[in-house]
Amino acid sequence: MFGLFKKKSEKDKLRSQYEKLLKEAHSLSTTNRKMSDQKAFEADEVMKKIEQLS
Repeated sequence: MFGLFKKKSEKDKLRSQYEKLLKEAHSLSTTNRKMSDQKAFEADEVMKKIEQLS
């Protein structure tokens, strides 16, 4: 209950952004391969940032 108002750390924010980008890449993979590749690339960049924070 007390964690309800806790702010997310930078790592948590990046992780949720990474998951969002992967979902978008997956959904675009059937319709627009170029955009899917772009989203996957962006997700990789976010993962590099997460690894730097670790």
